[in-house]
Amino acid sequence: MIKNSDSVIDLGCGLGDMLSYLREKGFKGRYLGCDFVPEFIDYAKQAYSDDKHAEFVEFDIFKDTLPNDYEHILISGIFNNKMADNFTFLRHTLAMSFRACRHSVIFNALSDFVEFQDPELYYISPLMVFEHCKLHLTPYVLLKHDYVTKQGGFPYEFTMQLSKQADLIDL
Repeated sequence: MIKNSDSVIDLGCGLGDMLSYLREKGFKGRYLGCDFVPEFIDYAKQAYSDDKHAEFVEFDIFKDTLPNDYEHILISGIFNNKMADNFTFLRHTLAMSFRACRHSVIFNALSDFVEFQDPELYYISPLMVFEHCKLHLTPYVLLKHDYVTKQGGFPYEFTMQLSKQADLIDL
């Protein structure tokens, strides 16, 4: 869904593993990793210090503003842990990200269409998220819920791409 020359914000970047994955796939564009854990940012800055197109910053979703000169915003894993009001957090994060991106927001979440749910994790209906995004953010929504993350596994998560225009959706 991302061209090799695009620019990407990785919201909730953790240790920067998405950057390694993207670089392995031939991505050469600008990368900004944002996370609220200072130790993760310190680690990532050191681990990727040779990558002149990568930057890592501490970021508070409720206080800070995302730059608006990046094509895509990737969000992986930040919606998985239970908190006081998960759906409000998800809505706020997606709205903020969609306003800031130039082309699309691509995110994943744990699906409630599963055989087992860990009580410590947050599962949500992909249909409810799809409806929210379609009604409140963009008419260009792609939902992918057919993949497994390990061989013999069950599709326990889904990914959505929210695009600014139809020709940016990758089928």
